[in-house]
Amino acid sequence: MSRRVLVTGGASGLGAALVAEFVRRGDRVVIGDLADSFAAPDGVSYLRLDVTSDADWAAARAWVEEQWGGLDVLVNNAGIATGGRIDVVSMEEWQGVIDINLLGVVRGCRTFVPLMKAQSDDGQEPGHIVNTASLAGLVHPPAMASYTAVKAAVVAVSETLSYELHPWGIAVSAVCPGFFRTNLASSLNGSDAAMDKIAARLIDKSPLDAAQVAAEVMKGIDARRMVIVPDAPARKAVLMKRFARPLYDREQRSFADRIHALTTKDN
Repeated sequence: MSRRVLVTGGASGLGAALVAEFVRRGDRVVIGDLADSFAAPDGVSYLRLDVTSDADWAAARAWVEEQWGGLDVLVNNAGIATGGRIDVVSMEEWQGVIDINLLGVVRGCRTFVPLMKAQSDDGQEPGHIVNTASLAGLVHPPAMASYTAVKAAVVAVSETLSYELHPWGIAVSAVCPGFFRTNLASSLNGSDAAMDKIAARLIDKSPLDAAQVAAEVMKGIDARRMVIVPDAPARKAVLMKRFARPLYDREQRSFADRIHALTTKDN
């Protein structure tokens, strides 16, 4: 059965790969992204959607109701890459990543949860909210406090909503991939330039690309899993933190030592 799907940040990266997966399954998809105009793939619609704008979210809901009469899957995927040392990253950068990566998710949920509840009450198939978090929401490396904080919050919001919306049968999933090759590496431009270089190197070195991650994410969506950890390295890190905490702590402290050595050398 064809689903009605909205993917924020769907013009590139993981969002675009997820759009391709939904289209392959015969779903109807609208991309919400920041470009004033965008050449959407065949069969895909496009809306300009700034996830920090209440007005843009209201317009997205109006479009969905007018064009489709409802929404089955909301993918809150839009986000920015950020991070850096606590005494280097500015408060403006903290506010920016909170507004986009966390409150963008909150706004999306607040916009479409009432619609999905009404659909469920009317006997329609229960909806599904998919929030893109990160492995950084489950494990918390050094020099990434602003990013780990908001991604952990996205995981927490998702878990809370999965229980809260259970009476309507609405599923909520948090997607938590590790590093994979994406255009986010080129968008890193925070005040901690040394950490941006390290993060870009980790992204570019990954053997995984967005299409591979998206294919695994879709399996988690199909299973309506609450937390989707789509790649083996990410699952290994989660298991290490849970079952081999001393080893996990040693690895994170060793990473902090390497960061210190690299940043001291750069200075």
